[in-house]
Amino acid sequence: MILLQLSSGQGPIECCKAIGLATKLIVKECNAKNVSCTVIEAVDASEPGCFKSVLLKLDAADTNTAKQLALAWQGPMLWVCESRFRPKHKRKNWFFSGQVFEVNEAEMTDHITYQACRASGAGGQHVNTTDSAIRATHTESGISVRVESERSQHANKKLAKALLFQKLEMQKQSQMSLQEKVRRQQHWELERGNPVRTFKGEKFAPATR
Repeated sequence: MILLQLSSGQGPIECCKAIGLATKLIVKECNAKNVSCTVIEAVDASEPGCFKSVLLKLDAADTNTAKQLALAWQGPMLWVCESRFRPKHKRKNWFFSGQVFEVNEAEMTDHITYQACRASGAGGQHVNTTDSAIRATHTESGISVRVESERSQHANKKLAKALLFQKLEMQKQSQMSLQEKVRRQQHWELERGNPVRTFKGEKFAPATR
């Protein structure tokens, strides 16, 4: 399983907009290469089409195709564009980042328990009356997630496993020592000066080097 997480970090709304535009472009790239792209989690920002972070799951018959596509989005990236939210703002450089995770599903499965539960809904005919929702729990850490976005238990199990892995990674990062966090921040600040990909303008067009 290949996971790609896009993050705006602590950046302003323009960085969150870059995440939304990047997600659309990734989906387009996946469609062109017959790679399935599923949004596992999207953390909304204050404006439509803007996200603080997006977690994507990429699948393909050839796993290497999905992995290479995801790796092309790993690292610090730059969007050069005048702010549509603050037209008179002088700043035009907006940074965001991508991180790739490769999940060993067999190893993960040994430490996860699943519980089927009824999906919630808006009421009436829109409520899913079958127990298709899934609660997945990582037995060692106690971390739990609930997924009900798909119609089948099988599909929700796959998404729950991916989301659970991401939560475990986030927990590892939050448990880093202060010194490790400082080094990580310094590394991020250093890398921002050398983005792996640059996009320009409202159309989010990739810039050629």
